[in-house]
Amino acid sequence: MLVEYIPLFLVIAFAIVFAFGTVFSSKIFGPQRPNPEKLSTYESGVQPVGTTHERMSVKYYLVAMLFIIFDLEVIFVYPWAVQFKKLYLDPSVGTTAFYAMLIFLVVFEIGYLYVYKKGGFKWD
Repeated sequence: MLVEYIPLFLVIAFAIVFAFGTVFSSKIFGPQRPNPEKLSTYESGVQPVGTTHERMSVKYYLVAMLFIIFDLEVIFVYPWAVQFKKLYLDPSVGTTAFYAMLIFLVVFEIGYLYVYKKGGFKWD
């Protein structure tokens, strides 16, 4: 039974060895000449102000969450909208696709409501 999975285990083992090998080989063979300029924080050529360990505002993460929610929604709703007429003509498939998309949109609207409650849409 497990003999059938040997090729799969070999591929996984090879992928792990390859990933660790490339990371460690770049550390071993890469140039190691640090200086204060290389070790400084890079911020578009501007000297950094303050420490790099400052806490970020929650607004930053809310905007990131908004982007991910909107991006995923567009990625999944667009193909459904393109095929909507074809789905509408076949009632058995169309009904299933409609309810699946309805559940999908409700889950994403919960994300929008969370961001709204946290004040993510206030841009002041």
